[in-house]
Amino acid sequence: MSILRGQHILVTGGAVRIGAAIAESLAAAGACPVIHYRKSQAAAKALVRRLQSQYGVQACAIRSELRTEFQCRSLIKRAAAAGGRLDGLVNNAAVFHKDPLHATDHGKLDDELRVNLMSPIALTRAYAETADGGTVVNLLDRRIAGNETGCVSYLLSKKALADFTRIAALELAPRIRVNAVAPGAVLPPPDQPHARLRDLAGSIPLDVQVAPSDVGDAVVYLFGARALTGQILFVDGGQHLLGT
Repeated sequence: MSILRGQHILVTGGAVRIGAAIAESLAAAGACPVIHYRKSQAAAKALVRRLQSQYGVQACAIRSELRTEFQCRSLIKRAAAAGGRLDGLVNNAAVFHKDPLHATDHGKLDDELRVNLMSPIALTRAYAETADGGTVVNLLDRRIAGNETGCVSYLLSKKALADFTRIAALELAPRIRVNAVAPGAVLPPPDQPHARLRDLAGSIPLDVQVAPSDVGDAVVYLFGARALTGQILFVDGGQHLLGT
């Protein structure tokens, strides 16, 4: 399959976990992933080598922080220079902390809102200012369909990013399409790598375990769906329908 042949697409947080799966799905569809990372240099370089060898595509890795508008604008500029142009953006990089309301403070709110919301906004704006057209896909979370307690800062940031997806889709049309993917439980938390994910996931109507490749395939679909914008595609086995 080569529906995205030759397209240079930036994937933030693309070196590990879901980001790496997205980069691989894009490469399998013929795209040339530009893999952003912050700390995972070895993983990013190894992924670049594997994608080039397995799929025969151009790929590269770029290190950057995403905490300021200057850093976001610089990343877009460097990504475009690396590929000669930039055809798409996947806002995948995020931070997650467990913080119930009584433990939430300005510092935690700022930390999660800055990376999970403000950076995607800055990256999208910078991309839209330089690209002739293209596609943006934001990574959300199936939790946005409910009001789960225990992760106040994170959930607020993702709910706001969902609203931004629809707002940006309207403002940037018809030149740029903006959609989102909202995964369910895909991988164990980094601090619980050996946990049984199926036990942590809760009730799933389809009774299937969502794989990272399912999320990557959804991203590829949105890049190819020329009539879709402002849409949120839940990849969670129907879990969002339960509202929990």
